[in-house]
Amino acid sequence: MHALPKEDGSLVHFVPMRAVNEEFGGIDVTARRLFGEVKKGYTAFQEGDALFAKITPCMENGKLALVPKLDDGIGFGSTEFHVVRARTDVSQKWLAYFLSQAEFRKFARRHMTGTAGQLRVATPWLAATRLPLAPTQEQTRIVDKLEELLSDLDAGVAELKAAQKKLAQYRQSLLKAAVEGRLTETWRAQHGNTSASEESGAQLLTRILRERRARWETKQLAKFEAQGKTPLKGWQTKYPEPVSPDPMALGELPDGWAWASLDQCSLDDAAITDGPFGSNLKSAHYTTKGARVIRLQNIGDGIFLDAVAHISESHFASLQKHSVLAGDIIIAMLGEVLPRACVVPEGIAPAIVKADCARVRANVGLISPTLLGFFLGSDPTRKRVTGLVKGIGRPRVNLGSLRGIPIPIPSRDEQMQIESTLDAHAFSMGEQLGAIELGLKKSAAQRKNILQAAFSGQLVPQDPNDEPASVLLARIRAERAVRETSGTRSRLKKKAVA
Repeated sequence: MHALPKEDGSLVHFVPMRAVNEEFGGIDVTARRLFGEVKKGYTAFQEGDALFAKITPCMENGKLALVPKLDDGIGFGSTEFHVVRARTDVSQKWLAYFLSQAEFRKFARRHMTGTAGQLRVATPWLAATRLPLAPTQEQTRIVDKLEELLSDLDAGVAELKAAQKKLAQYRQSLLKAAVEGRLTETWRAQHGNTSASEESGAQLLTRILRERRARWETKQLAKFEAQGKTPLKGWQTKYPEPVSPDPMALGELPDGWAWASLDQCSLDDAAITDGPFGSNLKSAHYTTKGARVIRLQNIGDGIFLDAVAHISESHFASLQKHSVLAGDIIIAMLGEVLPRACVVPEGIAPAIVKADCARVRANVGLISPTLLGFFLGSDPTRKRVTGLVKGIGRPRVNLGSLRGIPIPIPSRDEQMQIESTLDAHAFSMGEQLGAIELGLKKSAAQRKNILQAAFSGQLVPQDPNDEPASVLLARIRAERAVRETSGTRSRLKKKAVA
């Protein structure tokens, strides 16, 4: 283990987890000045070492890289990396390619230890893991062939991901224009902000909030009557007022639009809820069939992802507060991009949301769930939410903060125009993204097949003149036996002197 310089301000190479790309990608080895965050904990490495993420989900996502040339040959990284260094007669790249296999990561995932939120690949397990050993010369031929095949494959994947990124940027530009009123600027010029018979966004919001309060009062009076009680003096003051945004702290809106909170956009005070915590819903409760459990894995950026988990119908019956219906909006409360939201499609209910997910039941008289989902996923909304996010390693936004998210409200006619325009673009982009996803899946399958061929002796021809792997293995065992014997003698000698 290399010691860090002691003086604050010294330049060192330091690699945090975020500097390593996923799927055996590149690595950003930058020189950073030595301060407390670096000195607090580190793993030393040198040129050519493989950095293998030990913690989930980084390990499962394939965070693995070979250390490039360093100015002084030594660097330091996150303690959440395993540093894997091959012998001189074992190819470091060959070893790294073996670790990069998706099947190996799945195998490692089954043997991780620790708590559910902090699972790690243990050093003893990784050290004891068995792998096929090819002759040294064949390892070199395998690596050369892998780099030839995978470089073309990776170039294609890079193009697909670039196209994917451009589509995401285009989508965000549309959403930003929609939420700021620029998408329908021409439409407003042609139709006026509102027709003579139509409410403006501000008038619509006022009416919907008045009706919401009236429904609550009607329900309360019905409760008093059912209990045979006379309404208490001042009972109307118990009304749970929805959170209101501060228009002065927000940007200007087109004439006739109004700012509402996500709370005001919901049906009532029970329309926004998160999932059950603690012992109410654990992994042990999952079953092979029954009511659906909607988790973070289901919440794509504007799209519902069909990752399946179930609980029994009887357990579902005890968690009705967290139930989800088609048309509800589900929001991720944990993750790098917040809020990430989508609308629940038909055919999913009965279902509940899990912890770290929120369910919002929109007041369709004020705004449609689809449009509300679009507005939640826009960059302007996300930038406003940034200040509400807590935590660095596990960014999170709480339910109270979600309720206060500001949402612009146009007139109903303009809402329909915005939604229609966005839907048309969403359909076209969805087709393109689907083609890209299919291409990425095919590339992943092809990469898997190439690596499987490499480590099953099928990628390159064997050469009978190569030193057999059995001889290499015997040499490794003999050298290890010598080291262990020397270590035992050294310990005995120290004990005798003591």
